[in-house]
Amino acid sequence: MASFSHSLTTPPPSLSLHTHNNRLLSGASLLPNLIKPTAFSANLHLSHRRRGFTIKATAAPSVKKPTGDERVQQVHSAEEFDEALKKAKSKLVVVEFAASHSAQSSRMYPFMVTLSKTCNDVEFILVMGDESEQTKELCNREKIEKVPHFSFYKNMEKIHEEEGIGPDQLEGDVLYYGDNHSGVVQLHSREDVEKLIQDHKEDHKLIVLDVGLKHCGPCVKVYPTVIKLSKKMDTAVFARMNGDENESCMQFLKDMDVVEVPTFLFIRDGEIKGRYVGSGKGELIGEILRYQGVRVTY
Repeated sequence: MASFSHSLTTPPPSLSLHTHNNRLLSGASLLPNLIKPTAFSANLHLSHRRRGFTIKATAAPSVKKPTGDERVQQVHSAEEFDEALKKAKSKLVVVEFAASHSAQSSRMYPFMVTLSKTCNDVEFILVMGDESEQTKELCNREKIEKVPHFSFYKNMEKIHEEEGIGPDQLEGDVLYYGDNHSGVVQLHSREDVEKLIQDHKEDHKLIVLDVGLKHCGPCVKVYPTVIKLSKKMDTAVFARMNGDENESCMQFLKDMDVVEVPTFLFIRDGEIKGRYVGSGKGELIGEILRYQGVRVTY
């Protein structure tokens, strides 16, 4: 794999990042805490003395579970919550923290129910923050201040959270953090990349390598498109690597001169043929077709 390693480590000048065009505007710099949760959301009743929920003991929750919906588990205490996370083990757990007075919570819940029916490898939980003192304490422990608030957990650890998002963003997050069975090959080291290259030496397929970060908004945004393309384009191989997963992945990004994410590397026969930086669906598809030998005009 020497020639492959060399070609990856020292990409030709023509394949360097386009720092002068707007493709980089949709990318995210490789800096910690780059992507922050959306600010818009429905405010919970906050105490003037301390931050947290004001309990409305007599209010009936407006976010109601549909009859027969067993895929979304509603928990009523920190103990139930922790037990649900423990039971899920390494599965992705998506939690909606909601409130009875929040219209946005009511609007988002049905979309979570729909996702729960199609994503069997993901566990879904509902917490009504103003249901009781116990759920109030749970929300305070998890530092929930606004609803609807979606938190994502794996192995009992929070890996991502969002506030004030819409259905498309929720779906993208679920696919990005929980998709383990799609046609996108998950890479966890440089060795994984080299093995993937070796596996496709004979068929000469184009490898589309999606390089991103775990908490990168644009990376999440474009990933559903990557999944759809992986299922429709059998003449290409789609793979993904998160640079901040471990030191090996981050070193790979540095070796590839990846300075903004998402970056898509187009590799064939052990050589980088080109790259696209950004999250534009149309542009990504156009670039893939171009490196497949299809003439594309913009």
